[in-house]
Amino acid sequence: MYHPFSVAETIKTAWDIFKKNFITIIVYSVIAFLLISFMTIVIEILIPSDDFYTQMLASFILVFIQAYSTLGLYKLIFTLIDSEYYEFELSQVIPRIKMILSYLAVVFIIGFCIVTYKIILLDHLLTNPIAERAGSVIGILIGLYLILRVMFFNTFIVDDHSGPIESLRQSFALTKNYMIKVLSILGIIILLIAIPAKISQYVPIVSIFILFAYPFVNIILIVTYRKLIYSHQDVDDIVVETL
Repeated sequence: MYHPFSVAETIKTAWDIFKKNFITIIVYSVIAFLLISFMTIVIEILIPSDDFYTQMLASFILVFIQAYSTLGLYKLIFTLIDSEYYEFELSQVIPRIKMILSYLAVVFIIGFCIVTYKIILLDHLLTNPIAERAGSVIGILIGLYLILRVMFFNTFIVDDHSGPIESLRQSFALTKNYMIKVLSILGIIILLIAIPAKISQYVPIVSIFILFAYPFVNIILIVTYRKLIYSHQDVDDIVVETL
């Protein structure tokens, strides 16, 4: 029997996956965190801060490592879900270079749109303070809407091997008619990540919570993605059946 997409069921399913594969997921997250932290320290020590081009190169290296670790986590979660009843190999959780380039291309497109909006509209066209504030508010609302529509692009890159533009288009199609529920999922993610991250600036010990919350919210995203796929196809929830 077909079951419609439910936010509560999504969180429960994500929690069950997280509990069942806790050691595997946390070990990967800790290794990725240590690798990124180590490379950040190495780059700060070896690369001079007054050289623009080397700083750009260093930034690209860090973004590449972050993309690799993020997509690796997604591949790991997808593999844990899909390989529930059989063993999988390490090669199955290593992201392909095409995935990384597609991910970076989307990040560049989003960054380009944000910078262009700020420079052209806010800094040059809107010189009146009131108009500038209105432009900022409109920009935030547009940005929130776009986040809701494209937040599943990386799941398509990993699960469907989609390119950058195709993944954005697929994410738009996936979230159609489910905006309220997707907004609820985004609110839960903000509650678990953004708020603790802000608190950790004043209470560093809270950072430990983020180390556990980060993989969990990505599991929530992946389970939401799968459930939305099944909802669009009007088929039963295979994610729940594999647990």
